[in-house]
Amino acid sequence: MEPHTGHRAGHRVETNERAETYERAETYDPHGDPFLRTRFAVPAPPATFLRRQRLARHLDGALHTPLTMVNGSAGAGKTLLVADWVTGRPELPVAWLTTDADGQGAGMFWAYLLQALRTSGVPLPADIALPADANRVGDALPARLAALLGGRDRPVILVLDEFDRVTAPEIAAQLDFLLRHSAPGLRLVLVTRTEPLLPVHRYRAAGELTEIRDAELAFTPGEAARLMEAHGLRLSPTAVRGIVARTRGWAAGLRLCALAAEQAPDPELCLKEFEADRSAVADFLLAEVLKRQDAGTQELLLRVSVLDRFGPRLASAVTGRADAEAVLARLHRSNAFVQHVGHGVYRLHPLFAEILRAHLRVRRPGLEPELHRRAAAGLRAAGAVPEALGHGAAAGDWQFTTSALVDDLALGEFFTGPRADTLAALFSGMGQRGGDGPAPELVRAAVRLSRGDLAGGAARLHRARQLATRYDDLADAADVADTAAVRMGCALLEALTARLAGAPRRAEDAVREAEALRDEIPAELLDRHPEFLALLLDHLGSARLWAGDFAGARAALTRAAATGPGAAVTALPREDALARLALLDVLHGWPDRAERTAREALAETVRSGLGRLAASGVERLVLAAVAVEREELAQARALLDTAGESHPALRDPVLEAGRALVAARLHLARGEPGAAWKAVEPGVPADTVSPWARGETALVAAAAGLAEGRPQDAAALLPEVPRDQPACAVGAARVLLAAGRPEAAVRLLDRAAVDEHAGPAVTVRAALVRARAADRAGDTAAARRLVTRAVREAHREGLRRPLAETGTWIRPYLYLTTTPHHHRRTPPSRATTSPPPPVEELSGRERDVLRRLAQAMSTEEIAADLYVSVNTVKTHLKNAYRKLSVGRRNEAVRRARELGLL
Repeated sequence: MEPHTGHRAGHRVETNERAETYERAETYDPHGDPFLRTRFAVPAPPATFLRRQRLARHLDGALHTPLTMVNGSAGAGKTLLVADWVTGRPELPVAWLTTDADGQGAGMFWAYLLQALRTSGVPLPADIALPADANRVGDALPARLAALLGGRDRPVILVLDEFDRVTAPEIAAQLDFLLRHSAPGLRLVLVTRTEPLLPVHRYRAAGELTEIRDAELAFTPGEAARLMEAHGLRLSPTAVRGIVARTRGWAAGLRLCALAAEQAPDPELCLKEFEADRSAVADFLLAEVLKRQDAGTQELLLRVSVLDRFGPRLASAVTGRADAEAVLARLHRSNAFVQHVGHGVYRLHPLFAEILRAHLRVRRPGLEPELHRRAAAGLRAAGAVPEALGHGAAAGDWQFTTSALVDDLALGEFFTGPRADTLAALFSGMGQRGGDGPAPELVRAAVRLSRGDLAGGAARLHRARQLATRYDDLADAADVADTAAVRMGCALLEALTARLAGAPRRAEDAVREAEALRDEIPAELLDRHPEFLALLLDHLGSARLWAGDFAGARAALTRAAATGPGAAVTALPREDALARLALLDVLHGWPDRAERTAREALAETVRSGLGRLAASGVERLVLAAVAVEREELAQARALLDTAGESHPALRDPVLEAGRALVAARLHLARGEPGAAWKAVEPGVPADTVSPWARGETALVAAAAGLAEGRPQDAAALLPEVPRDQPACAVGAARVLLAAGRPEAAVRLLDRAAVDEHAGPAVTVRAALVRARAADRAGDTAAARRLVTRAVREAHREGLRRPLAETGTWIRPYLYLTTTPHHHRRTPPSRATTSPPPPVEELSGRERDVLRRLAQAMSTEEIAADLYVSVNTVKTHLKNAYRKLSVGRRNEAVRRARELGLL
């Protein structure tokens, strides 16, 4: 009995020792210290925590894949996201462990992992005991644990928070073994700032990985708005988008900004003027990101903070380090707010960069300008001139910056393209501090001309030319390309100043100079800046137009409109060239063609994103002129009012004279001859008198005189009218006819060969002059034939103004022309009646709709073709049906054909 009793007693002692060991294991780590229970606690979210369902749904994948990774930067909301998710799964055993600092031994790690499982309610047998050594653990422990977990009915969710602290390869290998051999009893969730040492790629390839990364963790504007509401802040959508853009949706940044705005009297203003370097955001990033790095890495981060986007080569140029590429790659992998945007290019988080720059000024005062200079030189050498300009300006090195711009042939970007405003802002602070060379003076000239300051720009351009001549004398062979670029810049601005001054010969000389220089400029540079040629051609075409060289103007403008098709940087000269081509069509009497080209110019404006003040305005002037011809006077007035809203550098004499003439013709159409004279009386100041502008002005004054019953005064103005231009010749013939000289009027039309070279707006008027001359001569048959031709052509083009300005003599002929043959009666005497023709009741736009109706176009197609709404088309159709006394589409078309409208 004794031995047996002794055996039982010994067994009881051994069991008690094991129990004590097990109990001790539940309380103490391998060092003999109590377990830190806070490391097993699931963090509680703050009261303002925002549950984001899209992320929670994504995280549900953790229930089905062995491995889940939530990988993001500090403060991205990783831990709170997972904590909220597991709190919502009370039916599942969840073991939470916040890992310890770097250098933790394998034994200590596994001890805490086992304790986390016990704390969650997972029973562990006695053979799975704590490691005896805090620094190492044998392979038996992971194997026993895998066997235990693999036999469970329900999987255990094991969350390892701050897993980036685990850097020991042996721990990662053992954890990978556990995960692979405990399926399906374990679901491992890693919350980390860096890519873990586990073979994540293998799980990803097998479809056994759920992952949420930094980009997905970023708040959307909608989520940010709800977060702000949780803080009691109701912000406008603009304010929300602004703070999201500034923080890039970074969770901690948004919360810290919200806390700051809560105390402000004007939250939106507070967020707009938020100074990141003087806030809790700075404290957070400096402590959690910058100070975690070694001294050399900290210095690199401070220096690259002056850069927006950068590759390893630029970072090396700025920092002077040869290992920048490796350091940047490591920082990106560790989510240290260094983001890889592809193709070896990195950028800092904007708030982090802002804080680093402020820190740089404190730790390295005076170094920032030198860093910008290094960046500018490196970027220019790499061909990234736009970025180099920004750094050169930030360094205050205006000589470098202006030379880089001029040498790159980029002066034209002050006047066109998406960078015009950026360049203007960049050089607005240059003043007189930018040196006295040709490049700084050229840039000063471009800045002034882009604002419409002709006198200031011309003075600066003159100074630049003087300095360029001196520069040519001093330059050696190595500087030839730079010298040629300076002279090309001078030629471009000279063409512009000549155009604005109304000096066609100077514009021709400037363009010839530029053409002669083209062989001295690298072809790839010219190809990179198509706006340079487009602007030169546009300036030349407009100058020729002012000179009355219509053929030369059309040739230059057509080339300008075809230069750099679809490129944003050539949008303005292409739009302006198209608009002036439309103006040429108006001057030649082709209103339909002019309208199509003007609308093409408007479409170019819309496609390129040009606003009214960044476009030429000529297309609206053309549409106003066409509306006057169609007697759509309210529409003409509205278009004319907006024609002056144009780019300051395009407000040249052509535009100003065109506006005055269209306004005058609108006054004449309204029966306001005095106002018409006042519209053109001041004239347009220019170095050279424009023959067509002078002639058109004289014709307007003559028409005003005729309307006021002064035909002889009107005839006295005819010497000012050029007879070689068909439109002017027809206008002069009308005045001669009104002055009682019908034979002279017809001879003038014959000499000008109007019918061979002009469009319908001119030929209709010419036919009416001939008809009136025949009527006065008693040749009613010839008059009827000419009126018939004029009316049909006017109807086909939608022209009402030529008929309206003839007076009452035409009415009997109109009656005979527009009444269907089987309804014709002998016209009543002129003295007793003058019945209006039914076609005259149709507006110009109603005729436009009818013409498209005859082409079997649908209502929607007509609306798209005329740039109006479907409801507007329906209104025009309803009015046309009523005026033509019809009720259906086919009847309207047939009736219109009977009346000669189609």
